[in-house]
Amino acid sequence: MTKIHPSSVIDPSAVLHDGVEVGPFCHIGPLVEIGPGTRFLGHATVAGPTKIGASNIFYPYCSIGHRSQDLKYSAEPTYLEIGDNNSFREFCTVNRGTLPGTKTTIGNNGNFLAYSHIAHDCTVGDHVIFSNNGTLAGHVTVEDHAIIGGLSGVHQFCRIGRHSITGGCTKIVQDVPPYMIADGNPAEVRGVNQVGLERRGFQPEDSRALREAYRLLYRSNLNVKQACEKIAEDHSGPDVIRHLLEFIESSGRGIIR
Repeated sequence: MTKIHPSSVIDPSAVLHDGVEVGPFCHIGPLVEIGPGTRFLGHATVAGPTKIGASNIFYPYCSIGHRSQDLKYSAEPTYLEIGDNNSFREFCTVNRGTLPGTKTTIGNNGNFLAYSHIAHDCTVGDHVIFSNNGTLAGHVTVEDHAIIGGLSGVHQFCRIGRHSITGGCTKIVQDVPPYMIADGNPAEVRGVNQVGLERRGFQPEDSRALREAYRLLYRSNLNVKQACEKIAEDHSGPDVIRHLLEFIESSGRGIIR
């Protein structure tokens, strides 16, 4: 059974599944679908086309699914899809795509703290954490289990690798390799995200291989290509190394050095 506060405005075409709760002074527009158990605590707005999964929670003053801020956007139909079990704290903003048919996507089990911003055409994975004012420009990819530090800004078309973490106030203009710590303005890779890996159950041999990969990439005289060849030669077995090398090989903007 849905619960809608009488002060809220729900477009007749919006689809609200069982258990949706809409608190006071919310506005849910046309072409919006909201999954079961999702809650809006008050003063939130959702524009479509937007599809929101189950058991999400939106705190006051979230702005979800509104048009792209890209100046190229000309009111074409674009989309936003949000998965399940995410938390969006106060004043979070998430925009739809820019070009016709494009979409912004967010996975499951994310925690987006106050004033987080996810711009047009971003792809955000599962189990991510955005600290307060974590900000993505357009076309950014954030892989699973990544953590964006408070007041950090990510330039358009960058990628944030899985299980990586960025420090507070970090300026990111190139890709952050998976499993690493990035910090500074401009950002530099400071080391392996050892604590994060331990908390998520990675094996000691994974951490050792990643520390050696970090040494070759960042503490040797080798260039990136040479370091990757050496890493592949010495540590080809662990999945974490394979993913790290695939990430670097596919980098369009280059990795942070």
